[in-house]
This record gives sequence, structure tokens and C-alpha cells, in this order.
Amino acid sequence: MLAVSVVAAVLASLLAGCSLSGGQGAVRDVPAQRPLPIPPVAESVIDDQGRRVVDLDILQTAHDFGAGEVSGTWAATAGEALTYLGPTIRVQRGETVAVNVANETDEMTTLHWHGMHLPARMDGGPHSMVQPGTTWSPTWTVDQPAATLWYHPHPHGRTAEQIYRGLAGLLIIDDPDADTGLPSEYGVDDVPLVVQDKAFTPEGGLDMTAGSDTAVGFVGDTIVVNGAIGAFHEVRHERVRLRLLNASTGRVYRFALSDDRPFHVVGSDGGLLPTPVQARTVQLSPAERAEIVVEMQPGETIGLVSRTPELGGRVDAARLFGGGTFDVLELRAADQLDASPPLPPVLADLPEVEASEATHERSFTLGGRIINGRLMDMGRIDEVVPVGRTENWSVTNQANQPHNFHVHDGQFRVLSMDGDAPPAHLAGWKDTVYVAPTTTVVLQVRFDTYTDPGFPYMYHCHLTVHEDQGMMGQFVVVEPGTPDSAVSSPAG
Repeated sequence: MLAVSVVAAVLASLLAGCSLSGGQGAVRDVPAQRPLPIPPVAESVIDDQGRRVVDLDILQTAHDFGAGEVSGTWAATAGEALTYLGPTIRVQRGETVAVNVANETDEMTTLHWHGMHLPARMDGGPHSMVQPGTTWSPTWTVDQPAATLWYHPHPHGRTAEQIYRGLAGLLIIDDPDADTGLPSEYGVDDVPLVVQDKAFTPEGGLDMTAGSDTAVGFVGDTIVVNGAIGAFHEVRHERVRLRLLNASTGRVYRFALSDDRPFHVVGSDGGLLPTPVQARTVQLSPAERAEIVVEMQPGETIGLVSRTPELGGRVDAARLFGGGTFDVLELRAADQLDASPPLPPVLADLPEVEASEATHERSFTLGGRIINGRLMDMGRIDEVVPVGRTENWSVTNQANQPHNFHVHDGQFRVLSMDGDAPPAHLAGWKDTVYVAPTTTVVLQVRFDTYTDPGFPYMYHCHLTVHEDQGMMGQFVVVEPGTPDSAVSSPAG
């Protein structure tokens, strides 16, 4: 199983300085023979309170990835016949949302609305467990820019396995007042891509153990996009927008186009960038997102590929993930393409950020499977943050292995990466950032609107085996002057 004991977690932290083991990092070649499945948009209704309501059922299912019938997969459904992943939930900025999450499995689970600014009790962290046969109904008002977010389970010790089995989906925020002119026809020229790696048993079932002993947790040898192996997408417009989500548990992707042509990055985790950024590669660690726009000519075929990631430090990326380039998705342009408007020179108005704006600083040291020398404790509050205060968080990876850092309750800005300004495609809103070995990333955070001294948010590494093993902490957002005696955790 992907979850491990606390003893194993402590041992892993003690061995953090050791060289990385090999594993099943090399990806096998699979011809592109299956049309890319497009996750349906979740059905919703507007109730008598004016809320957009989604009824989401979590099911244990069986799914055909293209390697034979697979038992033991999970799916979330909202009126659709899905056997893997979940529908894309679309909400609008300013509206109130309610999601009825019904757990029809035989395990406890929960759903975390990754990247969303919302009350802690609605966030779906490990304190919001949904027992089998019960329903959890969080509700909140969407108050942030248009963005590509996602949802996934967050039970402490079981997150990696439940995501790996298929419980995940996109959560797209639309802003009716921000018409950018970007490609926007969902599934046609605005294409969601949930990218994962899997391994299969000889019988065609999901292999839950292969490669799970590497320094990043599970690494599979087969790439799956939107639940399909060997997928292609037929392009009918001059420009296509790809919404990329790294939904793998441990693999890092460095996306590129097979002929090395440039593309434009237009969005990061928390929304659109100020202007399009031309690039030839974009690297995503687990849970990171990027929106890119690719230009195509009539009749051509190009591949979306992943090249050997640049992990930093002494990490041998080729040994860990397999060297070279592998295919992710084939893009096939029609013989005649519909015209697309040119990319707008301005996409979003983002405020400038300066380190001097912060009035408080915090430090977080990542080592092995611990943060600041401690394993996750559901009953311990690690940080108390006053609402409305701008803070700089310095996150240092002292280990010789990959880590990233995710903060619940919205988005942050990256101030610096080992002393340098972040590259342009990382200068927008982010909720997850890669922290290379022996480097420090400084984030500027600010938590507005919601306070609750008795219910925490999480911060953690989003290589999900790492967080399951204890690489996670808890913080509460409180009104200034809240006494220490009022701060608690539901498990305390």
C-alpha cells in the first residue's frame, strides 16, 4: 500500500541525505490510438437560495485505461457515467457554491478544493472526513480570479492511494467580467489535461506497489491523460489552449512540444498571468497547473511530450524518472483550421509584490518527511496567522531529494527562488511551488476574510506519499489579539 507507518516515515527522514534509489521511472512507448476523453462538466442546479448546487457521488468503479479492464479504480460522478476521475466543476466568480459529497465507497475520504479561498471548515482537509454512506455539504462564495483549480481526496495517510485510484477532477473558475479572448470552447480549443503515471499488473489491473519505494513515492511506467493511455486530440482551430494539471503522486513533468517549437504560457495555479510568456518548456511538480496556448498549421501532427525534468541539487532526474523524452498527447490538426483571434497582449492585472510589504516572516525547513523537524500531528497547531497580515514565508529544502510546498486557502506570490526573481511564468498567483534541493523559495502570503481558531488549514509537500508520511503542518487564521487558549485543532 502507498500509505506507510510513522516508523517508516522517521526512517525515511533519517535517510534524507542518501542517494536516490532507482525505480520504475522509464516510461514505455505507447502509440496514440485513442481519442482523448474530455471530462464532462458537472451537472448543477441553482437552488432557492441562489446557490449553485452540485451533487457529487464518490464511487468504487472499474475502468478501461486501454490496458484491459481494471478493478479497484475510483470516480466522482455528478449525473454522468464515469469510471475514473471526476467531472469538471465550473463555477463563476461571485456566486455561492454548495457541493453535496456523498461517499459511496467502503473507506473514509474527503475532498479538498485545491487552490480555493474558502473557510477552513469547507476546505476538505484531513479533519473533514466523510464516512462511508454519509454526505458532506460544504458551501462557500467564490471570491478569486478565473483559474484552473482541482479537487482531490485529503485523508491523512491515504491521500496518495486515493488520488492514484482516480479520485480527482478539475475545478474551473470563470469570471464573466474578464473576457480575455483566449480559446474558450471547452473540450475543443480549451482542453483539460489531467496527466498521471500508472503501472499495471500482467492482468491489466492497477499495480499499487511498483516503484513506491523511490525517494518521491510511486513512479509508474505508463502515462495516462484524462484516464486514457495513448491519447490524441483532434485540433480544429489555429490555436489550442491546454489546461495542464500534474495529478501524479510523485513524478515531475517538463512539458514541451515534440518539434521544440515555442508556445505561450498564459496561466499558472491561481489564474492568468499579466501577459503571455513565450516558452519552450514548462515544468510542473505534483499538483501544479499551467495553461499554455499552442499554435498549429493545417494538417500537421505534433506531440505534447515531457523531457527530463530539471530537479536541481545532486538529484539524478534521469535515474529517478527515466531519462530522455516521452509522449504525453498527440495533437492532430485538421486539414482546414478555424481562425483564432491573436493572443491578447494583456491578460490580467496583478499587483506588484515587494518583500518589504510584509510585516512578519516565517521559516519552514523541509527535510526527508518532516517540516521544521516535526512529523504531522493532527492535534497540534503549528502556526497561528492573523487575518489580513502580509507575511513572507521562507521555505528551504535541506534534503537531496525533490520536494514542493502547497499552502491551503488560496494563492501566494513567489518573491524569490534561491535569491533570484522567479521566472515570468511563475510570477503570477501560485498555491504550489517546487523547492529544489538545498535552495530556499520565499513566498508572500496573506489570508483575508475567513478566521477560525478551532479549525486549521494545511501546508505540506504535495508529493503525496511525502505528505502521507508526515510532511505536513497545520495553521489557523485568527483575528488579531486572539488568545492562545482559544487556538485548537479538532483532533487536539
